[in-house]
Amino acid sequence: MLSIIVAIGENSEIGADNNLLWHLPNDLRRFKELTTGHVIIMGRKTFESLPKGALPNRTNVVISQNPDFKPDNCLMFSNLEDAIKHFENESEIFVIGGASIYQQALKFAEKLYVTKVRQTFEKADTFFPEINENEWIKIENEDHPKDDRHPYFYTFETFIKKK
Repeated sequence: MLSIIVAIGENSEIGADNNLLWHLPNDLRRFKELTTGHVIIMGRKTFESLPKGALPNRTNVVISQNPDFKPDNCLMFSNLEDAIKHFENESEIFVIGGASIYQQALKFAEKLYVTKVRQTFEKADTFFPEINENEWIKIENEDHPKDDRHPYFYTFETFIKKK
């Protein structure tokens, strides 16, 4: 199964200057819990934004058309479809960004794990594609208030593709 995992702002913002727009420890914990032990697929810019390189305890896959880009501890593919096909026997594969990889993955994805940050971010320069509500069924909706460690109200949402 191909899944997408993403945190988005109210206007589908996902980043600015190749960085996240917020720090929500519970979202990071959820990301780690869901993706550990699985294949994660990302674009080159997303990989370059990771502070310590390849994420531990996951098979890191980077999509790049630059044959000279060879990050440590990662498998490389020149396109998303080849990467998906290579791992088709895995129980769940996660696409973790960025915007162009998300756009390509939406047609193949069967599940979306979305953290909706209930705030707008004016400095955003990267956005998640529109989620067509006619194609998806929301199966989880878990609200979380602001607190001393989470400066924004946020919601964990999970969607499955309609058959």
